Amino acid sequence: MEIKGFTYGFGARKGDYRSPEAIDSMEKLAATGSEWVCIAFTVHQKRYNSTEIMFDYRNGITDKDLTFAIDKFHSMGLKVCLKPVINCRDRVWRARIDFPDESDAGKDIYWNEWFSYYQAFLCHYAEIAQDTNCEMFCVGCEMAGTERKESHWRETIRLTKDIYKGPIIYNTNHGNEEQVNWFDAVDYLGVSAYYPVATGPGETEDNMYKAWLKRKDLLKAQYDKWGKKILFAEVGVRSAAGCAAMPWDYMNSDLPFDEDEQARFYSSCFNAFAKESWFAGFFWWEWSTRIYSLDKAKENRHFDIYGKKAADVLKKWYP
Repeated sequence: MEIKGFTYGFGARKGDYRSPEAIDSMEKLAATGSEWVCIAFTVHQKRYNSTEIMFDYRNGITDKDLTFAIDKFHSMGLKVCLKPVINCRDRVWRARIDFPDESDAGKDIYWNEWFSYYQAFLCHYAEIAQDTNCEMFCVGCEMAGTERKESHWRETIRLTKDIYKGPIIYNTNHGNEEQVNWFDAVDYLGVSAYYPVATGPGETEDNMYKAWLKRKDLLKAQYDKWGKKILFAEVGVRSAAGCAAMPWDYMNSDLPFDEDEQARFYSSCFNAFAKESWFAGFFWWEWSTRIYSLDKAKENRHFDIYGKKAADVLKKWYP
């Protein structure tokens, strides 16, 4: 397991990374034994079918914010993967971004325009990753609707590699592992591994482990096909009862707190994958920019693990 990582700061806004609370959170993250951090942040397009990607100068994470966070994590001895993510202001999941392949005139005008914006967006942040010596760069996250545009993606990655000289990852969503026909162009096969490993609340760790094993053959086959290690670019679960059956859930506010289920999810996943030679490692989802105090840990039902039993599991694997 070469990458012992955590994702940091998703959902942060302008200035958040430079706040005293963020610095405190970074220090707490470093204390987990993590050796890597994935800094994930968003830039938006207006709707899922908009071809223009526009930076929000009111709320968007600035270049100064990013440089500060990257330098801070580097000063703590952590390696950094920079992960710029496109979201939609209409709250449609980015995987739904899609356009017709041709206009009535037979031209691929919508995709050409969208990718011209996306390439400019990506190359801007690739330059920051290169200038700040980031150890990895992510060229896309869960963009299922775009993945069929192979030639566009190959050109996007070529342009990125002209700027950023380190390893590159693309992060597909679970269920799409076999749909990306250009994985040879990247260095790591990234997966958002929100696989359901339970049928409901109270699932045993042994049953979760068996559920993870059912995914291994598929993932190993992708490694065998492309010769690129698998990296769980996102993986995690909330500390709420029943979430191991739907690890992607972040909205259900009625589920009761359950740190044991979260800890079993972590332990079963580590035991299933961490020792495989074809498996690169984890960027667990997620560590908040402003972390709660320890006395509030048992009230937090989100993905954070600070002060919860899953943190003890993590430290066993991230010594």
